[in-house]
Amino acid sequence: MADSHSSLQIDYEVSCSELNIMVEISSRQRGVYGARMTGGGFGGCTINLVDAAEAMEFQSRVAAEYESQTDRRPDIYIFAASQGVEAVDLDGRLAAGRKSGRETRGNT
Repeated sequence: MADSHSSLQIDYEVSCSELNIMVEISSRQRGVYGARMTGGGFGGCTINLVDAAEAMEFQSRVAAEYESQTDRRPDIYIFAASQGVEAVDLDGRLAAGRKSGRETRGNT
């Protein structure tokens, strides 16, 4: 993730000082496996892979340090990784993507 962020910052020049500061602060925290900007660049968001046991402390420390450096309070959201895309049962009905029958295509 560090190499990816560095490439976006240096090679493609789509990062900005606020994102670079956030990645730098995040990368120094306990329990962080990686940090990088995400999205189209020129401001926006970072994604940080953090050990679940450290997530709340990460959120608090990063927000405080970022605010002290930029005078801006960041919004930091904690999410858990999932297994990926899957059908969801909505009150006994199949999710919209499964209603089309595309999941049951066979030889005809």
